[in-house]
Amino acid sequence: MSESPLPVLSLLEARVLAVLIEKQLTTPDYYPLTLNALVAGCNQKSSRHPLMNVAERDVQDALDALKRQTLVIDSYGASGRVMRYAHNAPKVLNIGQAMTALLAVLILRGPQTAAELRGNGERMYQFADLSSVEAYLDDMARRSAGALALKLPKRTGSREHRWAHLLSGPVASEGGAAPLPEEAAGSELSALRAQVAQLSDEVAELRGLVARLQEALRAARG
Repeated sequence: MSESPLPVLSLLEARVLAVLIEKQLTTPDYYPLTLNALVAGCNQKSSRHPLMNVAERDVQDALDALKRQTLVIDSYGASGRVMRYAHNAPKVLNIGQAMTALLAVLILRGPQTAAELRGNGERMYQFADLSSVEAYLDDMARRSAGALALKLPKRTGSREHRWAHLLSGPVASEGGAAPLPEEAAGSELSALRAQVAQLSDEVAELRGLVARLQEALRAARG
């Protein structure tokens, strides 16, 4: 299979894609994700840089854009009642699980060293050693259809190079500024609200399942 051209995503589109990858690899029982779960994942306070505080409509717009590039597909899941979303990154970008995991960690946490990537991504993919991480990163940087990662110049006083993803175009070597405390508080509140909405969706699915089971049981008895 030939490699696909590199898409250029907005910061939110990249975040949505990375959240889908992360949840597929770390919490597969809850994947594909509902819109509410995606909003919660985008606004999550931990393991995210930069922090975001995005609304449901913003995430839906990002999903629509990703679907046009076939990076995201619709899926109703097992229940068939609530619309859910799955990513299609490995097929579109022609990469394996290791590179997919590295890409997600770079998008979710910003520029990192190979050692940081190995530690931060261990729930998504178990790399044999640090040299294997570096080998995958080198392959991502040399990708013929367009580099997925870039080795950044060393910062003053740093012994290791950091890496950044390129799905959103060129990156600044020093990365973004740290979020303000009030941004973190707003993001945490938004994430909690989205998590409550996600739980409500799941409760509705369970109630529907129970109702169907009860109806089938009555029919069997009658």
